[in-house]
Amino acid sequence: MPTITVCVGSSCHVKGARNLLGMFNILLNEYKLHDTVELKGSFCMERCGEGINWKIDDELFTNKNVEDAVAVFREKILGNTK
Repeated sequence: MPTITVCVGSSCHVKGARNLLGMFNILLNEYKLHDTVELKGSFCMERCGEGINWKIDDELFTNKNVEDAVAVFREKILGNTK
């Protein structure tokens, strides 16, 4: 089961991490993936200042906005589950 972890530290929070967690939750509900994909938050991924930091398992992503992160989610998660 893949695990999506979103940094909720102060820098990422200011850049939209809370909105990203919400959007990922919506997508997991929409595609009925809550039983196959785990979603959680964590503190600092040590890339403060670069964007919103998150990862799928051990693969780290940094996106400037929620929309870019959702595009990566669609490619990596939905592309692998369809």
